[in-house]
Amino acid sequence: MKNIPNVMIIFGGSGDLAHRKLYPALFNLYRKGLIADNFAVIATARRPWSHDFLRGQVKNAVNETCEQVDAADLDRFATHFYYQSHDVTHVDHYIALKQLAQKLDEKYDCHGNRIFYMAMAPSFFGTIATHINDQKLLGTGFNRLIVEKPFGRDYETAEKLNQEIGASFDEKSVYRIDHYLGKEMIQNILPLRFANPLLKNIWNAEYIKNIQVTLAEKIGVGTRGGYYDNSGALRDMVQNHIFQIITLLAMPAPKNLTSDAIHEAKQRLLQGLQIPSYDEVSKSVVRGQYLASEHEPAYINVDQVAPDSCTETYVAGKVKFTTGPLAGVPIYFRTGKKMREKKSRIDIVLKADSDLYEKANENIMTIEIDPVSKIVLRLNGKEIVGTGLRVEDLSYAFNEEEMHQVPDGYERLLNDVFMADRTNFTHWMELAQYWRYIDAIEAAWRKQNSMAIKPDQYLPNAFGPNAADNIFENADSYWIYR
Repeated sequence: MKNIPNVMIIFGGSGDLAHRKLYPALFNLYRKGLIADNFAVIATARRPWSHDFLRGQVKNAVNETCEQVDAADLDRFATHFYYQSHDVTHVDHYIALKQLAQKLDEKYDCHGNRIFYMAMAPSFFGTIATHINDQKLLGTGFNRLIVEKPFGRDYETAEKLNQEIGASFDEKSVYRIDHYLGKEMIQNILPLRFANPLLKNIWNAEYIKNIQVTLAEKIGVGTRGGYYDNSGALRDMVQNHIFQIITLLAMPAPKNLTSDAIHEAKQRLLQGLQIPSYDEVSKSVVRGQYLASEHEPAYINVDQVAPDSCTETYVAGKVKFTTGPLAGVPIYFRTGKKMREKKSRIDIVLKADSDLYEKANENIMTIEIDPVSKIVLRLNGKEIVGTGLRVEDLSYAFNEEEMHQVPDGYERLLNDVFMADRTNFTHWMELAQYWRYIDAIEAAWRKQNSMAIKPDQYLPNAFGPNAADNIFENADSYWIYR
């Protein structure tokens, strides 16, 4: 499909996300013809910008990010952008916004189609959704809402926000965006599982011993201390990115590859998500805070972080399901700041099974997500000299040409919004279960805080607290990536 008509309204259009990700992504979709003559973008924010100033910012953003930009093409693209100074709490501003949207709809023949993008502080999401409804900003064609994370702070606030959004948009019109689901190797999980008999037939509790998901960051909190101290690794990374990955790894086969069928399969899995008790959290979940490095302070000394903060910069834990092909299989996760290197990877550990070779090693399939896209299969082979076994790694990595073809996650997901494909967005029923799991851990931590049990400390450039090595169910299990 080409030239999909629409007026897109970006709340927070002067912000970093719009500059770094949204404007370059829209330009790439423009070059591909998905949007062409019949679209307009309204950027809103408090700043007193003009249309021309916004267009200059859009061109700067594209030139900073995109390759081989044709100047005339970029000029034509930028003419579709308009700026509306806007206070999201001020009702009259929505009236002006509605008038501009209607004017642009007529000018560009956008068929009454509207896409609303919440690209600003989450505390305003509910306010914006409410005023979209009461000021009747919806168009006469399709209406779609894109919501950035975090979607709430816990189950209660997420449910309230969902109700506020539901007053304007039905569930099928809401696109809760998680850029991790736009990554190439994340989108490869389902084809790997279901298009290869070699993997499909062993992707179950009979053969898989455990799965390990690692999302490691080398950087610290930096200047985001105020935000991070109210979030932490559990809410910032586990509630969304890690749970999305785990769900794709553990879900049963969908009836087909439609969005509805895939979300139905995810929801069947999540009905069997085991919510941990306090004792299980104490045993199987580890939280940590990084110590000082040569050039950066310890987390508790970061500006705007409370000196007695218990906010975790690292968390490791375990997820289990009573349903799905991996029922009973432990899925371990860990994520943290100031770890040895930036790395996102999945390790699938198969059970050792050999009656003939006593020292056969476990087969392991590793899916590397970042910074490279690669799959490694670890097998047993014969030693060249002798009759013993050696470990052999079979590796497939995308070549430079293939990596160049991979679109940015935001480009890919915005494309899906235009095409009304919700496959790679989070359904409310999935999000609700994620929050129930997260809330159980947060409740246990609050109890530990009241007992003066603090997060474990860990050195920068390591893999988190030593206690994370002790969360495994089996004595012979360990972190594959170490």
